Amino acid sequence: MQNWSLESEKQWNKRSAKWHASSKTMWEEGSRKDIIPFFCKVVPAYSKVCDLGCGDGYGSLKLAEIGYEVTGYDVADEMIHRAKETNKQNHSQFIKGDITILQLPKNSYDAVLAINSLEWTEDPLKVLMHMKHMVKPGGYACVGVLGPTAGPRKSSFQRLYGDQVICNTMMPWEFEALALENGWEKIAELPVFKKAAEQVSKGSLPVELKQALSFMWVFMLKNRKEEELENEQIFD
Repeated sequence: MQNWSLESEKQWNKRSAKWHASSKTMWEEGSRKDIIPFFCKVVPAYSKVCDLGCGDGYGSLKLAEIGYEVTGYDVADEMIHRAKETNKQNHSQFIKGDITILQLPKNSYDAVLAINSLEWTEDPLKVLMHMKHMVKPGGYACVGVLGPTAGPRKSSFQRLYGDQVICNTMMPWEFEALALENGWEKIAELPVFKKAAEQVSKGSLPVELKQALSFMWVFMLKNRKEEELENEQIFD
């Protein structure tokens, strides 16, 4: 693709109205309803949070209502416009930007929230390293990655016909390996299943097979940057 960023912006501008129509339901009672409670168990209240791929800003709203200081970034103008409208009663900020090339100041956030956004980028590793740079040592990244059973996965099907697509095929277990190999520690995880999969007994299954049944897998990662700095000092 000549310009993944421009194509992504174009497509998400078109999808913004449909996304906005269902966003509240997703966060309040659907596939995202447990994410904010999961986030709050780990990330201290009033922390400075970056919402990468914030969409229409409903997730940011829920964080702001609890007291987090939120800045959201999204590639699409229409999403940023809706995010500002959704959050007009709080002090959250929303900025248009491609999270693949976004370069924010070092150690500028306590935590990052990135729900179903990395798989819509051309270079997830690059985003992961940007996150590592801007999150403080010992800070957190809450990342949701679509599982194999997620409907949006059909967005990448056309690649099999040679078409250019803006949804990559990264699976939860691939993202987990990528994160662990590049300076992050997994400290918690939240599985999200479709109703049919919820009825399947999964107690004895290894985590990779549970992920294979998932609609989405949410990781809570800790930035090991502080540990790496200490190791560097030891060998200096």
